[in-house]
Amino acid sequence: MNSTMLQYSAQDTFMEAFVRNFLFVLFGTIINSINVVFVFTFFRSSVFYNDPRYILYIHLVINDMLMVFFSVSLSVIANAWPTIPLPFCVLLLIMSSATHKNTPLTLAGMAIERYIAICKPLHHHQICTVRRTYILISLIWGVGVIPGLSDFIIIVLFRPPSIFTTGTRCTPTNVYNMRYHEELIKVMNGLYSSVVWLILVFTYCQVLIAARRASADKSSAKKAQSTILLHGAQLLLCMLSYITAVIDKIAAQLLLDDRKIVIIPNYFITNLLPRLLTPLIYGVRDKLFYSHMKRLFACKLLIVKVKSTQQ
Repeated sequence: MNSTMLQYSAQDTFMEAFVRNFLFVLFGTIINSINVVFVFTFFRSSVFYNDPRYILYIHLVINDMLMVFFSVSLSVIANAWPTIPLPFCVLLLIMSSATHKNTPLTLAGMAIERYIAICKPLHHHQICTVRRTYILISLIWGVGVIPGLSDFIIIVLFRPPSIFTTGTRCTPTNVYNMRYHEELIKVMNGLYSSVVWLILVFTYCQVLIAARRASADKSSAKKAQSTILLHGAQLLLCMLSYITAVIDKIAAQLLLDDRKIVIIPNYFITNLLPRLLTPLIYGVRDKLFYSHMKRLFACKLLIVKVKSTQQ
């Protein structure tokens, strides 16, 4: 969640805060409503239950739905609920941070799974099992939660216990305002983001090169490259959220008093829009998933028409 946006919330007039939060809630509701269609299709079609590819995909969709919910909730709370209990605020921030970091890690896992399926098809069923897929998802959540938990541990170590019984404005700056310890948190989160970036870029380059060499069939090699490049494009799209604060700082220097007009489009483009496009591109592009979704909702519409005709 963008801390700069939450800080501006405290300075807004009622009308500015209402309009911005109304738009955020509207966008968030539309995005999650569309993603619910993919979740509904997955759970109503048992053919997807034993395929690691679709398990990782639906985890991506559910994670992004949670990310949209928590980030929009934090924006609304910053205006509607000036002071909330610190433990509740910390929980919201940890969940928002974890879901934010889970998306690129899940996309990396999906790219590796596709590489194994295309370039090592004989070993795919032995390597990519359902059990290992759920273990990978657990590891993704573990890695995603680490930065938030480290912040919480620093609070426990360096703040008095009485702070947990007080109320606070739910922004990262207010919660983690601990002089030198705040700088420690920034350094830790910066190192984490840098390491994740380096690992993901290295992984995608290696997978792309290996896919080109491992497949003797030119059509298979081309398919592997296009699939992995699509995951790379989706990864870059979702990683736009890492530059939200940078854009806000640039806008603050260039626009001065009018910098608030950048908040809504910036947050929408870098945070909300990728959470719609990433699942939508993958779900519609996959022929099997799209055919089940189309068949399922065509049947639903047909049932509604039959019932209305009978009445």
